[in-house]
Amino acid sequence: MGSRSLPRGLDSKLTTHATLAELHARGIRFITLGMRSAKLLAALEALPREAWAPVSLDRPGSSHARVKVAEDPAATLSNYPGTIRQLAVTGLGHDRPTIIITNDAAMTARAVIGRYAHRMNIEARLAESIRSFHTDSLSSAVPSNVDLDVALSVVASAVCTSLRRRLAGYATATPDTLQRRFLNSPGEVLKRGGEIVARLDRKTYNPVLRQADLPVTVVPWWGGRALRFEYE
Repeated sequence: MGSRSLPRGLDSKLTTHATLAELHARGIRFITLGMRSAKLLAALEALPREAWAPVSLDRPGSSHARVKVAEDPAATLSNYPGTIRQLAVTGLGHDRPTIIITNDAAMTARAVIGRYAHRMNIEARLAESIRSFHTDSLSSAVPSNVDLDVALSVVASAVCTSLRRRLAGYATATPDTLQRRFLNSPGEVLKRGGEIVARLDRKTYNPVLRQADLPVTVVPWWGGRALRFEYE
């Protein structure tokens, strides 16, 4: 790709090209997003097929594990001295290419995209928390109650993450999917000697739970009783 000017407008909208130039002058590496202008998108669409190199990402599940990258090592910014590295990435689940800019010339394209993907994963987890646990709708007038609600939401998210790692085919499932298919299951709780048994009624997804082989857990505040699951 030939060099071109990138329009102003970056990932967080809390910085400027001049600030990025200052970071570069201080030897600080950065990775952020560039704006997808109509001119830039048109230039990307005009690229030949061989300009897009396939890249495999180390991401759980098969979704968006392979992307294509068109790299320009000498793009320019309006208020940034010299040139900057630009990567246009397709296959990340967006209709248009994602534009990543960085002053790190040593990292591989795969490493740059992977590093930025950490931020996208954080955004995805926040979106899950809002959609599944309504963390954007905490309405209590008592601050301590809001703090407790947020803490419980974080715990619930961690529990869902742990569960989906055990379920075959559900490594990237969202909490609302887990709730609908597994957690919102009718059944009964039985006390049998020194253990508590959660017996789930017959359901389409019970075979997935059986295959997961959920562990028997000893609960200290139950007087050391163990919790285990049974499925009809």
